Amino acid sequence: MILKFFFLSFLLICLAGVFADESDVLQLTDDDFDSTLSQFETSLVMFYAPWCGHCKRLKPDFEKAAQILSKNDPPITLVKVDCTESGKSTCNNHGVSGYPTVKIFRYGKFVKEYTGPRNADGIVKYMKAQVGPGSKVISSVEDFNKVTSKDDVVIVGFFKKDSDLKSTFMNLADKLREKVAFAHTTEESVLSAANVKSEGIRLYRPKVLANKFESSEIDFTGSNALFELEAWVKENYHGLAGHRTTENTEDFKAPLVVAYFNVDYVKNPKGTNYWRNRVLKVAKQFKDKFSFAVSAKDDFQHELNEFGFDYVPSEKPLICARDANKQKFVMKDEFSIENLEKFMQELSEGKLSPYLKSEDVPADNSAPVKVAVAKNFDEVVANNGKDTLIEFYAPWCGHCKKLVPIYDELGEKLKDENVAIVKMDATANDVPAGFDVRGFPTLYWVPKDSKNKPVRYEGGRELDDFIKYIAAHATEELKGYDRSGNAKAAAKEEL
Repeated sequence: MILKFFFLSFLLICLAGVFADESDVLQLTDDDFDSTLSQFETSLVMFYAPWCGHCKRLKPDFEKAAQILSKNDPPITLVKVDCTESGKSTCNNHGVSGYPTVKIFRYGKFVKEYTGPRNADGIVKYMKAQVGPGSKVISSVEDFNKVTSKDDVVIVGFFKKDSDLKSTFMNLADKLREKVAFAHTTEESVLSAANVKSEGIRLYRPKVLANKFESSEIDFTGSNALFELEAWVKENYHGLAGHRTTENTEDFKAPLVVAYFNVDYVKNPKGTNYWRNRVLKVAKQFKDKFSFAVSAKDDFQHELNEFGFDYVPSEKPLICARDANKQKFVMKDEFSIENLEKFMQELSEGKLSPYLKSEDVPADNSAPVKVAVAKNFDEVVANNGKDTLIEFYAPWCGHCKKLVPIYDELGEKLKDENVAIVKMDATANDVPAGFDVRGFPTLYWVPKDSKNKPVRYEGGRELDDFIKYIAAHATEELKGYDRSGNAKAAAKEEL
C-alpha cells in the first residue's frame, strides 16, 4: 500500500507539472476568444493547426515564454487557437491563412502582426518591449547600476527638466522599443553618479563585451534631430565587432567581415573574448571600410556552407567576408592577428579573388537542355547570343522533379531555335546577381539583347505554356512556331 501511495503521489506530481506548463498558454475557442482576450492588457496569440510542423516546433518555446511573461510587470498573456476545430471562425475573422500565424492584441483588439524571433528568449524580449513606456524610469543610483549592468546595450537619457532633447529621446525610445533598451532619469543623485552636469544621452555596452579597443560608454554629441540620434544609436550599438546572432543579422550590412567560432557568452565568455579581442585589434584599423562581427559557428552553418565549408576545421575563428557588391571572400590562412591584417589589407585593396560556389563545368554539355554552373554561367547564359529560359532547381524538390520530363521535351522541341533552355542547381552554385531565387523551381526569361534584365517567368508549367511564352517573347520569331505558339506548316509536315 505504501509503495502504491508513493507511486500515485509521484504520478500526480508529474501530471501536475505537465498541466502547470500547459496552463501558462491559454487555449481559447470561438466561444470564449473575444470575451476572454478583452480582459488582458497585452496578449500574444498563436493561431495554429495541430498537424503543422512549424507549429509543433514553436510550441515548446511559446510555452516557455508564457511561463516567464506571465510573471512580467505588467503580465503578458500567451494564447493559442486551433484553427482546424474549435477556433475556425476566429481564425477566419483574423485573416489567418498559414500556420502558425502570431498576432499581438491589447484588450482583445488586434494591434499588429508579431514579427519577432521564434525562440523563447526572443519572444520574451520582444514582448516585454510591447508593454509600458519605451524608456524605463531610473529613480535611484541603485536602479542606475542595475540598468547599466545587464547583458544588453542600454541607452540612458539624463535630464533635469523637459527639453527638446528629452522629447527626441522619448520618441526614439518608442520607435526602437522592440530592439533597443532605453532608460532615463531626472534624479540629481543619478546625474552626479554618472558625472553628467546638465543633460545628455549615453550608450552603455554590456560589461561582458568590455575591451581595450573601444569605450564601453559613448556620449551623444549631436543635435536634437530624431534622425541624427537614431543614426548614432545604430552606428554605435554593436561596436567594432558586434555579437551577431540569428536574431540581429539584419543589423549587420555588407561590406562585412565575420569571424565564426565557438561564440558563447553564457558558458564561456572569457574564451569567446579571447578570440574576439584579436578580431577587434584588426577591426580598429579597417573600421572605416568594413563592419566586423563574431558569430557562433553552429548557429550559422548555412552561411558557412555558402562559403564552401561543411564545418569549421579548427577551434580558431574562420574569417569570411562580403564586400559592398556582396561578393564572397574567405581567409585561407589559419587565424592569427597577422594573417587577418594581411587578409584585410589585400581585401581593401581589391587584390583578392572572390570565392565562387560552383560545381565543375560539365565535360559534355551538348544535350538540348544545357547545364549552367557558377563557373560557366556567363558562357551558357549571359553571353550565349540567344534568348534563354533558365530554371533554378533543387535536387530534392518534388515540383522540380515533376518538371524534368516537360523541360527536357521543351529543350528537344526548341533545339534548332535561337533559344537556350538551361537549368542550374541553385543549391550547389552561387546564383548570380539579378536572379531572386527563394523557392524551387524558379524560372527566368533572359532576352539576348538585355542580359542584365532577366524577367521572372510566372506562366504555366506545361509544355504548351512554355512554347507559347517563348514564341511570344523571343527576340526573333521562331522558325517552327508563330508568335501565338502554333506550329508552322513546314514544322507540321516534318512532324
